[in-house]
Amino acid sequence: MAKQGKAFREAAGEIEKGRAYPPMEAVSLAKRTTRAKFDETLELHVRTNADPRHADQQLRGVTVLPHGVGKPVRVAVFAQADAARAAVEAGAEAVGADDLIERVEGGFTSFDVSIATPDMMGKIGKLGRILGRRGLMPNPRTGTVVQPGDVGAAVAEAKKGRVELRMDRSAIIHAPIGKASFEEEQLVDNMTAIVDTINALRPTAVKGPFVKTAYLSSTMGPGVQMDVAQTMALKAD
Repeated sequence: MAKQGKAFREAAGEIEKGRAYPPMEAVSLAKRTTRAKFDETLELHVRTNADPRHADQQLRGVTVLPHGVGKPVRVAVFAQADAARAAVEAGAEAVGADDLIERVEGGFTSFDVSIATPDMMGKIGKLGRILGRRGLMPNPRTGTVVQPGDVGAAVAEAKKGRVELRMDRSAIIHAPIGKASFEEEQLVDNMTAIVDTINALRPTAVKGPFVKTAYLSSTMGPGVQMDVAQTMALKAD
């Protein structure tokens, strides 16, 4: 195991062991214990009681953070005709049909979100081996396969701070809530949007309490344990 650096140990020393912090205190502490020279991302980690091996216990969805994620979001759109023009007008960085498919086949993956119209899905299916492992494959369940008339709105939403939520193999949901430079209230607002979505998408097949633990951490900082009841009770005004 790698030895922890002095800065990390100092930051960890500010966190009371065994204490589960209320959301606002956790955000304040996570911000205060950042030590990197860059603007670190704060991320929420929610461990659930679900068994991801069962399809009816998986959780997958999207939410839009009211204050964004703190970095530009690059969008690629697989569309043609009027839908392609709408994507360009909405600010998508890469737009095309067969030509964009060829670029991706050639190794182009310099985008954070990809959107497609239904008529393109048959063509981009072959890109699954490239986009799938990067989490970039358009999917109706995450709102990235949209009707031609909705392409502009989908691009605008993605650029505002769209975050995809999904469980990993350990039944943990990882989600960024913004940058350490954000105001505490902004970070709590963003966290609330994520919690609202998790609560709304809770699989009905999971019996008993859905969330076991919740932690907040920065890119290079220690984890701050959060009070599960107070965290999952967050609701937007």
